[in-house]
Amino acid sequence: MAFTITVQPSGRSFEAEVGETMLTAGIRQGIGLPYGCKDGACGSCKCKKLSGSVTHGPHQEKALSAQEEAEGYVLTCCGTPTSDVVLESRQVTHAGAFPIKKMPARVAQLERLSHDVMRVKMQLPANDIIQYHAGQYIEFILRDGTRRSYSMANAPHTLVESGAPMVDLHIRHMPGGKFTEHVFSAMKEKEILRVEGPYGSFHLRDDSPKPVVMLASGTGFAPIKAILEHMQFMGITRDTVLYWGGRRPPDLYMDAWVREAMAAMPHLHYVPVVSDALPEDGWAGRTGFVHLAVLEDLPDLSGHQVYACGAPIVVDSARRDFTLRGSLPEEEFYADAFTTEADKAGP
Repeated sequence: MAFTITVQPSGRSFEAEVGETMLTAGIRQGIGLPYGCKDGACGSCKCKKLSGSVTHGPHQEKALSAQEEAEGYVLTCCGTPTSDVVLESRQVTHAGAFPIKKMPARVAQLERLSHDVMRVKMQLPANDIIQYHAGQYIEFILRDGTRRSYSMANAPHTLVESGAPMVDLHIRHMPGGKFTEHVFSAMKEKEILRVEGPYGSFHLRDDSPKPVVMLASGTGFAPIKAILEHMQFMGITRDTVLYWGGRRPPDLYMDAWVREAMAAMPHLHYVPVVSDALPEDGWAGRTGFVHLAVLEDLPDLSGHQVYACGAPIVVDSARRDFTLRGSLPEEEFYADAFTTEADKAGP
């Protein structure tokens, strides 16, 4: 037995088996529903249920409140249908998403980009090259079956520039973290790991002429970098401004790369923002919360698209303030909140 899930206004539909979450069913059938963490923690997959019945698994209140659930909103990542369901989601993308593959990956290079960010280049199999959208992520499958997600920081066209398929990852050290402790203390070149992907709905919508605001905090810059590379490669010249926020200047660990990119992309503008600079930093640039810097410069976002990536508090604050104060249409806010295991286990 299966239930039919229909997504409006696109009219696209797919089948969900009994006990299968709507997001899992959609991914399996190549239907691009929006999502982020897949664990009921970030709320990126939240959408309105127009009809039908859905039972939710464990999730966090900040992702879907009791009031929102009463108003008919659902999380597709942990919502299982118990009847045919009609959803409203304007961010659903075309059918036929890139296939998800499980494969071995070899550590090709380790490079410290800052005191707590490691660049990890992973070599993938050459006989079955992964396809992905700039902005998507892969998951490491650890020996105990747990998973860790990291965005590709390089655009798809760069995969074979070095002669072998390589994905570039920016991994922040999380003290006590099962995977990042290994990355920063024990990982060696030529080490073999298992990965799976691509995942995620965070990627540039190429069919819009609207100017683009990119908002990154910390290593949320990684998928933004991939999107910028994609835009340059494809000759996309939409007016684009990147706001990148960190606590101190070294947190903007590829500032020089962005400035070089601006020389090649005249339509690209860059606003670095630092929240907690110390006197010895000699910082003379913008200060404060990075999403508020956007509103200071662009109080009316009604004609823009926004792509936000990084810490959940930054993404959530931007979503709230941009749509309320900045008049941004909610369907033009695309996001990937970097939820940690601590976030997922939170209240």
